[in-house]
Amino acid sequence: MNKKIRSLLLAGSFFLGGARVPAGVTVDGLPVGGLPREEAVRVVRSKIQKECVLTVKTPSGEAEYFLEFQDDVPALLRRARRGEAYHTRVRTQWAELEAALASLCEDNARAAEDAVLGFSREGFTYTAGREGIACDYSEAVRRATAAVQAGGGAIELPCRAYAPAVTEEVLRERTRLLASFSTRYSAKNLPRSHNIALATERISGTAVGPGEELSFNEIVGKRTAENGFAVAAVISEGAYVQGIGGGVCQASTTLFGAALRAGMEIVESHPHSLSVGYVAPSQDAMVSEYSDLKFKNPHRYPVYLLGRAEEGRVTFEIYGLPTGKRYEVVSEVLFTLEPPPKKIVEGSENRILRQEQKGLASESFLVVYEGERECARIRIRRDTYACVQGIEEHAPPAMGEDREGEAPPQAQKIDT
Repeated sequence: MNKKIRSLLLAGSFFLGGARVPAGVTVDGLPVGGLPREEAVRVVRSKIQKECVLTVKTPSGEAEYFLEFQDDVPALLRRARRGEAYHTRVRTQWAELEAALASLCEDNARAAEDAVLGFSREGFTYTAGREGIACDYSEAVRRATAAVQAGGGAIELPCRAYAPAVTEEVLRERTRLLASFSTRYSAKNLPRSHNIALATERISGTAVGPGEELSFNEIVGKRTAENGFAVAAVISEGAYVQGIGGGVCQASTTLFGAALRAGMEIVESHPHSLSVGYVAPSQDAMVSEYSDLKFKNPHRYPVYLLGRAEEGRVTFEIYGLPTGKRYEVVSEVLFTLEPPPKKIVEGSENRILRQEQKGLASESFLVVYEGERECARIRIRRDTYACVQGIEEHAPPAMGEDREGEAPPQAQKIDT
């Protein structure tokens, strides 16, 4: 940028007659002796004009302004004597100083741009922000006024860079890992694995704002064939049966474990009627058409959920701004209940139709730490899980045989 404003205010008159300047006269170091006075005035003022320049250095370049000035050159030349050296008295001014500086400040100032966070099932992306530039108009006027009074020169436009309110570093700090929780399942059970993966995928990529509530059922949707779910084993009224969506409860349970360890406020959770093998008692979260898993984000900033289910392992991770607290979950079994004696039914082969299972009562606690110091122990739930009576099918003994020494039927593991 190179702006030039030429505005001269010249004192005196150019009508100096035909007289010449006496020989040997210099004005401001310029030899003007012997020149017609009008020519001598032009020569001296040309030098003054070149010196009465104000240069303003800005972030976008330099702006150059020729100052208005008044001088005593004609008076000096009228009284000049042979061989004498003279120095002019110049007074500079800039009538458009304030308006020009206001325009410069406007041209060079810019607002800061905040960094931008992107979030999806694939994770986070960060777009860096841009610094802003602020111009101190009052200081610019002070500097320029002093320079004008001194006859010109150069000044820096007083600008300073300032960071945006939200930088990439701020966003990265607000998206640190708060908690991760995993459970195992049998990858060989394809329908159940499909249901776990589908529910996990639908939760993954969810952001929960400050004070907002997440509903597992609302995000995952109904467990129906039309909604993409397959038939697999479920627990219904204290028994294992085939039903659409079997395995989804393992996804909700794993999310429950991550939410607890991230300091989320649990609004709703329910136990299964039977204890499950993939988490400790009272750490499960059964979901159904009528039962949901809900939790609220109590923090000042959003939290972000990522999940994956692969190779027999389902994991949920929750990201956000750390609070300095650490959360652990512990369970205690209060007592156990023995199942009734096995029920024996006659059939065509020896096999276990239903594996017996002990019942129990338990409770779980959220233990809160600050550093290594335990600062709170909060009971999450107290639950009772039913026992399951075993059922065995026995084939009738062949003629002349008895059951003495016969190997017991082999149990068949049921994934739920």
